[in-house]
Amino acid sequence: MIEIKNVSTVYDGDVEILDSINLEIKDGEFVSIVGPAGAGKSTLLKLLTREIRPKVGDVLVDGVNLFDITAREVPLLRRKIGTVFQDFKLLTSKNAFENVAFALEVVGATKEEIDNDVPKVLSIVGLSEKINSFPHQLSGGEKQRLAIARALIHRPRIILADEPTGNLDLVNSYDVLKLLMKINELGTTVIMVTHNRDLVNTVGRRVVTMEKGKIVRDQVEQGKYII
Repeated sequence: MIEIKNVSTVYDGDVEILDSINLEIKDGEFVSIVGPAGAGKSTLLKLLTREIRPKVGDVLVDGVNLFDITAREVPLLRRKIGTVFQDFKLLTSKNAFENVAFALEVVGATKEEIDNDVPKVLSIVGLSEKINSFPHQLSGGEKQRLAIARALIHRPRIILADEPTGNLDLVNSYDVLKLLMKINELGTTVIMVTHNRDLVNTVGRRVVTMEKGKIVRDQVEQGKYII
C-alpha cells in the first residue's frame, strides 16, 4: 500500500507545489491522476521515487517511510517502481533488446538472466519482432511500449506512468492504455497522470483530481469524468 500523509512540498525554497496532500492507494489499484498543468501531478510521482523530498509529511510504501531509508537503499526502492514518461527516454544508440537489457546490466544481472528475461518482457508488450530495431526505426507507439518493457523488467509492484500517451496519436494512445490495463490485471499497481479525459473514461477506475497542489476530488466509482 502507498500512503501519502499530510505532505507539502516547496520549489526554490518558497513556492508551494503540493499543499497538505493525503492519499492512500491499495495494492492492485489503477488510479488516474488528473488536473490542469501546474497542479502538482508529476511532483506527486517524484515523491514516490524519492526524486524530491517533502517539506513536511510522510510517504510510505508497505509501511516504510521513503525518507527514512538510506541513500544506498534508494536503488532497491526504485526497482519496485517502474516509471514511464511522455518522452520515452530511450537510449538511441541501443536496439530494443539492449535498451531493456541495460536496466538489468546496471544492477549486475548475469548474461543468462538477461538473455532469458528480456525476450519475455518484449513479448509481453508485443515487440518480439522488433527485438533488433533501434528507436529511430520504431513508431511512437512502439517506442512507448519499449519504454514500458524497460519499466517492467524488474517485475515492479508499481508502475508510474507520467503522461504516457502525450506524444501519441489516438490509436497508439489506446494501445498503450490497453497494455497498462493488462499489466494492472496481472496485479501491478498502476498510477497514471494524464490530461486525456477519454483515456480516463476508458479505464473507468478511480480518478484523483488535483488543482493548485491540492486533491479536490477522489472518485472511486465507475463513471464519466470531467477534466
